[in-house]
Amino acid sequence: MKLCLVVLFFCNICVLLLDGLETGIFGGVEVKPHSKPYMASLQSRKHHVCGGVLIREDFVLTSAHCLESVKAVLGAHNISRHESSQQRIGVSRYNKHPLFLHPAETQYDMMLLRRNASLNGKVRPLPLPKDSGKIATGQQCAMAGWGMRRPGGLAETVLMQVQVQVEDKKKCKGKWKRHFNTNQMLCSESRGGKGFCQGDSGGPLVCHSVLRGVAAYTSPECTNSDYPQVYMDVSFFLPWIKNVMDNVNP
Repeated sequence: MKLCLVVLFFCNICVLLLDGLETGIFGGVEVKPHSKPYMASLQSRKHHVCGGVLIREDFVLTSAHCLESVKAVLGAHNISRHESSQQRIGVSRYNKHPLFLHPAETQYDMMLLRRNASLNGKVRPLPLPKDSGKIATGQQCAMAGWGMRRPGGLAETVLMQVQVQVEDKKKCKGKWKRHFNTNQMLCSESRGGKGFCQGDSGGPLVCHSVLRGVAAYTSPECTNSDYPQVYMDVSFFLPWIKNVMDNVNP
C-alpha cells in the first residue's frame, strides 16, 4: 500500500507529498484497556494502516484515502498481541463517498466499510450526532489512535488518547486556504504538543461521547502550532452515512 497525503501550502506554504500513512497520536496518554469499544484498527497484512470507528454493528467509518484491502480489527487495546477480545474480520464492501476523487484530495474524504461485528462489552458502536448542528469553538474533545508519537517514529502498540480543543473554522480557512472546506471540515488547535500525527487516518474525534469528526490531515511536522489539525465533520456527512446504511443489500 502506498497512501499519499497532500499537505498544500500557498505563499509561505510549501507543497509536500507524504508517502505512507498519516494521523497518529502524540502528546497523549494510554487509555484504560477496552474503554473505547468503538475503536477500529484497519490492518493490511497484520500491519496497522488506518484508524476507524464502529458506528453500527455492520459499519466502520474511516477516511476514503485509506481505501485498500484491509481487515477491521475491533475489541483491541494492544494491536501487537492476539487478544482474546479481538475480532479480525474482512471488509465485504468499501463505500467511499461518491464525490471523493483521489487520495491526494482533501474534500469528501470519508468511507464506510461494511463488515459484521459481534457486539459485546469490548465491541460497541459510538453514537452519531443526532443532527447537523454546529460544534462550538473551544469545545474540549478527545482523539484516539495507535499512531506515531512523532513524525517518522514508531507506531504505538497500545491505544493512546489526547485531549484537543476545537478551533474557529475561520482561522483554519485562513491557514489552509482552499483546502479547508468550512462546510464539511472541523479543526482543532495544534498548540501544546498534542494532537495527531503519522499513523492513524480515520480515527474519531469524540465530544461528549458523540462522534463529531474523522481525522483527515495536519502539517507535515504535526506539532506546527501555526496550522490547525483538520477532521471531516461527521454532521455534514450524516445524510450520506444514513443513506448508505439504510440501503444495505443482503
